[in-house]
Amino acid sequence: MSTKVGESTGYVPNIQMSAFGYVMAALLVVIMLPVLPIIVVAWVLWRAFVAEEPVESRYESWRNERGRRPRAGAADEVEEELETEDAGEDEAEAEAEA
Repeated sequence: MSTKVGESTGYVPNIQMSAFGYVMAALLVVIMLPVLPIIVVAWVLWRAFVAEEPVESRYESWRNERGRRPRAGAADEVEEELETEDAGEDEAEAEAEA
């Protein structure tokens, strides 16, 4: 049994498929335009009443968890805390080596 495949005609525009695609796009536009205001109102209501708050960045979360608010001199306090923590880690490493 022999199966023959016709030779390729190459990449040429298919007018029937193009016309079908344009007709489908036009139908979707005709159907979706009247529905668009309903979708917009539903989206706004969902965002206002159902959607969760966006996730805060890490710094904001840290600041709120520790009950801190930025104020004058806060950067100096944070630096002092970091230095104290670093000193504690250095002592722990020294004890572990000994």
